[in-house]
Amino acid sequence: MPDSTPQASRRRFFAGATTVGAAAVAATVLPRAQAPAPVAVQAPPPPARGGGYWLSDHVKRYYRSTQL
Repeated sequence: MPDSTPQASRRRFFAGATTVGAAAVAATVLPRAQAPAPVAVQAPPPPARGGGYWLSDHVKRYYRSTQL
């Protein structure tokens, strides 16, 4: 009977570690799932003479990322 005690405690350890890991994953994933979706910003209308390029925040971030 002495051999069954270490296995049982080892099983409890891994079961507890699994439970703690699952709880940690659930705690990090669930709050994000309930966050409201971001509202899309409408682009300004295109210029009358064609084109349609404007310097948006996205483009500005890209240009900043390419600087050395």
